[in-house]
Parts: sequence; structure tokens; C-alpha cells
Amino acid sequence: MQEWLDKSAAELGDAIASGALDPVDLTQAFLDRINTHELRDRIYARLTEDRALAEAEAARLRAKAGQRLSPLDGVPISWKDLFDTAGTLTEAGSKLLKGRVPERDATVLRNASAAGLVCLGKTHMSELAFSGLGYNPSTATPPCVNDSAAVPGGSSSGAATSVAFGLAPAAIGSDTGGSVRIPAAWNDLVGLKTTAGRLSLEGCVPLSLKFDTVGPLTTTVKDAALLMSALEGRKAFDLRGGALKGRRFAALQTVVLDDIRDAPLAAYTAAVERLQAAGAVVEPVDVPELAGENGAMATSGPLYPGEVYGLWRDVIEANPQAMYAEILERFRLGATFSAPDYNAAWSRLETARRAWRVRMAGYDAVLAPSAPILPPDLGRLNSDSGYYVSENLLTLRNTRVGNLMGLCALTLPTGVPSCGIMLMGAPYCEEALLRIGVAAEQVLGEP
Repeated sequence: MQEWLDKSAAELGDAIASGALDPVDLTQAFLDRINTHELRDRIYARLTEDRALAEAEAARLRAKAGQRLSPLDGVPISWKDLFDTAGTLTEAGSKLLKGRVPERDATVLRNASAAGLVCLGKTHMSELAFSGLGYNPSTATPPCVNDSAAVPGGSSSGAATSVAFGLAPAAIGSDTGGSVRIPAAWNDLVGLKTTAGRLSLEGCVPLSLKFDTVGPLTTTVKDAALLMSALEGRKAFDLRGGALKGRRFAALQTVVLDDIRDAPLAAYTAAVERLQAAGAVVEPVDVPELAGENGAMATSGPLYPGEVYGLWRDVIEANPQAMYAEILERFRLGATFSAPDYNAAWSRLETARRAWRVRMAGYDAVLAPSAPILPPDLGRLNSDSGYYVSENLLTLRNTRVGNLMGLCALTLPTGVPSCGIMLMGAPYCEEALLRIGVAAEQVLGEP
């Protein structure tokens, strides 16, 4: 059984379909591996063992009867601890929500269960999902798979590391400013940020209702596509027709290359060259509306903190001592912005979005480094507040472009540890982006 535990979700689903693999045996093997792993309590907030085994038993019966519900029927996955799970603690990485037990599953979890997926348990995360680093002194901080002294990226930190350390074949996280893509990139995974509004947020502990999105973290693009279709409650996407030859990519120059460190830049440059060698046309493109004091990146400052503090102010101020100080300070920043500030920022953002659509209309995807830095050192983050703030902001800078512009986005490993390349697609065009992602994955994965 151990040889199956490092397979992709799609491979496991195929093996269940063929009768070569039993869902109950598979689920039990993952639970055993988790329970005996030294990082169990740093990755998983809690397991849902009874539920997992019951779901696996139902999948076993369906497989024997030839009535499987989807290609992933019987495959176990992990869930970030902000997705409501009926009867199971869902605390979103915060002592503010200590003891919170929802009565019903989140819609995306219900959809996944209806597709036969098995819920292994809930993974640790940055507090209330408001950090890209994955550091959470209130609950737990998983290590980066490539550097045990570094943070894993967040806020879907446990989601990424559950897959990277072989404690789940795939995971579900959320992305508001990069929280799927950063931990995926730093742990050499595939991470999909879906278009805001495409997947239901009902039953998800919110951060920013206008920017929150749900997305999978996986080892392959095919897995990401299968999981997205399950989360959406629809049939699996058709990924055929994704060849790179003749595809036109815009290599974004504005903002995303500023202050980038040597390793991510070298990995990104090499990845772009491999895409070009496979026949892709890559053209540098500037979007001036993103940059400068009046650009969307700089003037969007009121948007995130303004909304998140508005959502959480009463809960936070009733018990502020329960929060990690750095996260508390980020939330309270929202109190410094006025309603005119907030609305003016939205106006400038809409102007930038219109400009983006015009400039990128002729391209199949937009390229950028997934993160401009490598995973920061955990010890220094804990002792140096200035370092925490600067690294957190820089960590999320590139991924935030996709959230602000309202795009879907995919990060792929480049073959260089903790260095990803990001492909951004037009809103609601996940299928097209994933087709390109399959082709790009094949090229980037070649020796």
C-alpha cells in the first residue's frame, strides 16, 4: 500500500476505478501515515477519521457496483481549516474562533463529498488567512518542504505541506492575495487561484468577500482541474488541446520584477526560455496603470484592510489579546481608511482593470514569477517585526496582481526549489488556463 501514497490524485482515482486499489485501504494508509508522522500536529489541526473511513467505505461499495461518482471518487484529500465541516471544529487558525463547531459543511465541501472525495481532516493556516507567510504562533507553523528553518507560505500553509510531505494526495485552500499560490510555489506544487465568484464561499470563514477564492493545491495540473470541477459540482474538464506551439504569452514587466531576488529571477527566466523553446511566443508587456503612486498596486491599500476590518472589527475588539500581534495590527490598519478612501481606491482599480483587459486581450496567458523571494527564515520573523512586515508584503506582491485584476491564475514548479512561475488567465477562463498549464507542466518538468 505504501507505494500508492505518493501517487497523484488522478492516478489514485484510476486505480480505484480499475479495481487495483481499495478506497478504505487507501484512506487508512493515509491516516496511519499522518498519525505516525513527526509533523502531524504542525500540519493538521485535526483529523476527521470516522468521517473519512465512512466515506471511503461508501466509495468502496460504489466502485464494486460500477457506480463511481467522479474520477476522484474514493480519493482522500485535506481541507484548510476555514471550510466549515459539520460537527468538527473550524477555527480558521485563530483563538478568536476557539470552540467554533459549524452545523453543516461548506458548499464546496458538500460538492466534493457528492463527487465521492474523502475528507481526511483540517489543516493549519495563517490566522484568519491574513498573511502570505504561513507563520502562526497561535496554533502551528508547518516547515517548508525545502528548508526546515523557513516558513512554508500561507495562508494555506498546512494545505500545501500536507501534500508536499505526502500526508494527502491533494488539498483545498483559499486565495485572497496569494494564499494558494505562495505555499504551492514554495513547496514545489501546482496551485490554482480561481476567479472570484466562480466557486461558492458559503460556509467558508471569510476574510475579504470581494477577493476570497477557493482553490486546490496538487502535484499535477490534471489533479487541479479534477478538483476544481468537483468543487464546482460539475463534470471533469476536457484538458485536450493545450499545446504550447503558437501560444502567445505576455511577460509582465511592471511591478513583478521589482526587487526580485536572484534565485526566483533566474528560475523564472529559465522557465520562460523553456516555454519559448517549445514554440510559445513570449512578449514583454508593461501595464503602467499598475505602478507608481497612483497605480492600482499602490492605491489599493484601503481595499483589503478596509473590508477585512469591517467584517471582523466587533469580534476582534471584543478579544484582541487572543490574536497574534502582527495580524492584529494588519486588521486594525483598516480603521485608518475612510469610506471615500475605499471608494476612490475601487475607482482606480476598475480603471486599471479596463486597461489590463485592453493590453492583454491578444494573449493566451500572462507570465510572472510566482514570488519575488524565497521562503523567509522563521526565527527572524519571530524576532524582527520590520522583517516580518517587509517580507510579508513582498511575498504577496506578485500574486496580488491576479486578485486585484480579477483573474484566474496558476502557479507551476520550475524545477528550482521554492521557485514557481505564474500563468494568469482572463476571468472565468480556468479551463483554457488549465489546458495551457498541462502543456507548460510537461515542458517545465523535462530534465
